[in-house]
Amino acid sequence: MARKRIRIDIEDDDGANFNLNLSGNITREKVLKAFEFLDLMNIEDTPNSPQIDSVGAKIWNIVDKFFPLGKFTSSVILENYEDEYNEPIKLSIISTYLSRFTEKGRIERARTGREWTYQTIKISQKHHS
Repeated sequence: MARKRIRIDIEDDDGANFNLNLSGNITREKVLKAFEFLDLMNIEDTPNSPQIDSVGAKIWNIVDKFFPLGKFTSSVILENYEDEYNEPIKLSIISTYLSRFTEKGRIERARTGREWTYQTIKISQKHHS
């Protein structure tokens, strides 16, 4: 197996540069952890939405607002995200966060044809953020 290499270069609003290099035996879980790390640093923070301060929170807001009970796909979330926040986002970013939400037990997914269909998992306890 060939060595895999991933390089992530990000510049925040203040002009600070962040470089993250991954190489070797890179798994999906390791890439997701790298994105969680970047999310913790709040590099993607947008001052226009004080209560929803990260891409992940925005995506979850779309899921919770538009699909509290129904099924949805990453493409539908993409359309709603761009309409709601008036900013572009890549489908791969949406898919990464939906995968993360699945791993955390917040949504479940099932293969439907060529894409995944997701649905929110509702539990009896109420959670407050």
